Amino acid sequence: MKEQQKKSSIIDYYNLESPEATEFRRLLHNFNGIPAGGEKRAILVTSAVLSEGKSVIASLLAITAARHKRQKTLLIDFDLRRPTLHRLFSVSLKKGISNVLTEGIAARSIIKSSGEDRLDIITAGPAMDNPSEVISGPAVHRIVEEMKFYYELIVVDSPPLVPVMDPMVLLDELDGAIMVIKAGATQKAVVSRARDLLTTRKDKFMGVVVNNLNRSLPYYYDYGYYGYHHKAAD
Repeated sequence: MKEQQKKSSIIDYYNLESPEATEFRRLLHNFNGIPAGGEKRAILVTSAVLSEGKSVIASLLAITAARHKRQKTLLIDFDLRRPTLHRLFSVSLKKGISNVLTEGIAARSIIKSSGEDRLDIITAGPAMDNPSEVISGPAVHRIVEEMKFYYELIVVDSPPLVPVMDPMVLLDELDGAIMVIKAGATQKAVVSRARDLLTTRKDKFMGVVVNNLNRSLPYYYDYGYYGYHHKAAD
C-alpha cells in the first residue's frame, strides 16, 4: 500500500504559474524535440559534483510532468550514498531501491505516494556498503522495464558524475540524461570533465539545466544543506 504524505513537502512550495514552473514546462516540451536515441521515457538527472541542486531539479521536473502534462510519473532516488528525495517529499526512507536490489522484492511493493496526483516515489532505502556493485547488476534493467509498463515518465535522481561511476552505469538502462549546473559555483574544469563523461553517450545526453534560482524554499529543502553521505532511515 502506498504511504500517504504526512508533513509539508516540496509540493507545498510549487506554483504552476511561477517563472520557474514555466521553465520546467519548456524543458519537458523540449524532450519531444530531441531526435537522438528515440523516445525519452526514463530520464536520469545528475550533476558534476555535490550541491548543484539535482535532486530539487529532478523533483520539480517530476511534479511538472504530473501536474501540467498530466503524465503518470515515477520519481526514483538512485543516489544510494546521499538520498534526498524522502526529505523533499516528507516520506519514509525505509523500503526503497536498495531493498529491491539486495532482496529481490518487487519494485511495485515499495512505491510511495508523493501527495501529488499522478506522481509516485521510490526512495533510496537503507544504506548499502557497495552501491556501485549492486547498481551494475541486471536488477536495474528489470526495475526500469517493469516501471515503464505502469508509468509514462520515469525520473531518476542519481549521484553526481565526477565522484562515482553510478550515473554512467545507470544511464545504460535509461533513455537519456540531463546535467544540472549551478551557475557561478561549479568550476569550469569540473563541468567540462562531467560533460566529457556524458558526451561519450551522445545518443543519450539531452543537455544541461543551469540552476541558480533565488532561494525560496525553507533552509532544509536547500540542496546545499545536506552532506554527501547516507542519512539514517526515518
